[in-house]
Amino acid sequence: MLAPKEKTAGSESPEGKLKIYFLPNLMTAGNLFCGFIALTRIVEADLNSANFTHVIRSALFFILLACIFDILDGRVARMGGVESPFGREFDSLADIISFGVAPAFLVHRIVLKDVFVSHPEVGWFIASIYLICGALRLARFNCLAAMPSTGPCKEFTGFPIPAAAGLVASITLLLLALEDHNYTTGRWRFVLPFIMVFLSVMMVSDVKYPSFKSIDWRTKRSFAKMVVTILLVGLLLILQTLVLPFVLPVLFTAYLVYGFVRPRISRQMLHDIEEEDDDNETS
Repeated sequence: MLAPKEKTAGSESPEGKLKIYFLPNLMTAGNLFCGFIALTRIVEADLNSANFTHVIRSALFFILLACIFDILDGRVARMGGVESPFGREFDSLADIISFGVAPAFLVHRIVLKDVFVSHPEVGWFIASIYLICGALRLARFNCLAAMPSTGPCKEFTGFPIPAAAGLVASITLLLLALEDHNYTTGRWRFVLPFIMVFLSVMMVSDVKYPSFKSIDWRTKRSFAKMVVTILLVGLLLILQTLVLPFVLPVLFTAYLVYGFVRPRISRQMLHDIEEEDDDNETS
């Protein structure tokens, strides 16, 4: 007698229907939508057009907006206790478009296409390195997440691809902002391919990065912390065109460097930076 086929764990409900949680996957769909819009804007960008900078800036905005949706989908899923294999796979598919294809195509469009005019295949190859390493990093993450573990994953192996895309987009945004202020940055854009290759190596590396999943945003904060947070958010909203192009590259670069200095930081400092204190303050 043939043995009954085993069902894949977590793929179906007891009734035999696939569980798809609406709100987290809606955030992931927003991530994918932003990646698609970013790609269309990059395709529409004409180097000889007067609005080339405006079109590229809008593409960068959608890549950064996709980063926000990527943060929200995981946070919403964990807060609602509805993490699922479907959500993990859907998230990876969205990530490879928004944070893999879009940044690679962006750098190829504004830099590599002009550098390797006589040998365009070299430009394609450099851009593809980032895309392939990003896909490998996502595949490794899904495999590690599917393995039995003792608790929630508190760190990533390799530089996360959303952070890599955010770094590429924010540096490009900074270069555009400097050009708006009459700074000559023509040659600086050629740094982007080197940054992409370095990020490609970092994504498939064994360097550990904190996921900050243990931080509970619902935790009560002191009055002083709440006031400072509100003022900072308000300042960013009011001065976004002046502040964001300079703040974002610093934040993403700090996260990249943090992976190297993290093993040399004391346990107490790591706890203060990455985890929520057990004795939460009351308001």
